[in-house]
Amino acid sequence: MTFIPQHLTEETIRDIQFKGLKWTVAHAYTNSPVYRKKYENAGLGPEDIRSLSDLKDLPFTDKEDLQSDYPFPVRAVPFEDIVRIHASSGTTGKRKVLSYTANDIDVWADMFARCYELAELTREDRVQLAVGYGLWTAGVGFQAGCERFGAMAVPVGPANADMHCEMMTDMGTTVFCSTASMALLMAEEINRRRLRKNIRLKKIILGAERHSEAMRDRIKELTGVEHIFDIYGLTELYGPGTGLDCVVHNGIHYWADLFIFEIIDPVTLKQLPEGEEGELVVTTLKKEGSPLIRYRTHDLTRLINGRCDCGVPLPRHDRIIGRSDDMFIYKAVNIYPSQIDHVLSRVDGIGSEYQIHLEPREDGRDRMVVKVERGVDTGKDNDRSLSEKVAGEIRKKILVRSSVEILDYGSLPRTERKSKRVFDKRNGEIS
Repeated sequence: MTFIPQHLTEETIRDIQFKGLKWTVAHAYTNSPVYRKKYENAGLGPEDIRSLSDLKDLPFTDKEDLQSDYPFPVRAVPFEDIVRIHASSGTTGKRKVLSYTANDIDVWADMFARCYELAELTREDRVQLAVGYGLWTAGVGFQAGCERFGAMAVPVGPANADMHCEMMTDMGTTVFCSTASMALLMAEEINRRRLRKNIRLKKIILGAERHSEAMRDRIKELTGVEHIFDIYGLTELYGPGTGLDCVVHNGIHYWADLFIFEIIDPVTLKQLPEGEEGELVVTTLKKEGSPLIRYRTHDLTRLINGRCDCGVPLPRHDRIIGRSDDMFIYKAVNIYPSQIDHVLSRVDGIGSEYQIHLEPREDGRDRMVVKVERGVDTGKDNDRSLSEKVAGEIRKKILVRSSVEILDYGSLPRTERKSKRVFDKRNGEIS
């Protein structure tokens, strides 16, 4: 059984998107007071959707819309039709709670099965899940997709390394799914315990956090896997599974029959042409419980031109390079953590783990300290030259001065969750 619609063309995708947009706007306007008020204030209604180009005239939806209508934001079905809820972490306020109908759950499982198919799994694969269960969408999404696809799910969850190593060895795990931080932790444990000859791991699927090429290379080096795939998704968009990079690894295929992806300038909010980097905005086309129209993800990426060499007809976006709301200001320069990551990944002799510390000084000026691990085979004798080289590259590429501390390999924390990168002590934050 195949899940990826190979018959789609640009014309049929546009037709599907137009019909889906009309249905979604009408469904949201009719059944969600939040959307009805938003559109009435803008002087718009479902009858104003006459073509795909009308999308740009619709108001954006943002996290504030979801939090202000807590606990059931943008709900567009009766409560008796809601079979499940999921929620975001709530780190910046009230949790964003999303409602799911039985059909939403079914669509999600199908689209996640597409991800496994795109990664060229078979029903003989054994998929170990190291992602969180509960209110978070990751665990149940990965598992439901695996079961829909027909492979064996090994739902360990975010357990300790001992359990993961045991199950990986005993179950004959061939695919490992986790955050990049957890994958690095496990790769180092496999290496430390000399388990590589005892495991059958071939592929890793990473999600939930951005990661550098240096981290991917290190994970591949320690585990010997053939492929590392990058999966995309948000709790607001069902969960993980909205797209995956194929074995060509030249962009993430997204399901354009289920979503419309736009790229906008996060400052002017104007649409950007294909190929230009900006903020990803997503409109769902079949979501019943909590439809989203022009939802600002705040993830930064670009749409990729042309058809992929793998032959899959669905379009692609680039890997996520950062978030528009992760930006910090230092010395009057707007900086994204991904810019520091980009610089570090191109300096030989350092590892993939780093932290950025912003500190106030007694003279009233701020100081940026970048803490980065030396490479596993790099000696301490090179610390001074490495520090100067990294500081020089940051100065050249980002136009700010920084202090760089070189730390022992493995000294920064590894975690099964997303790694914290920026510690801004100027606002009283304590690391």
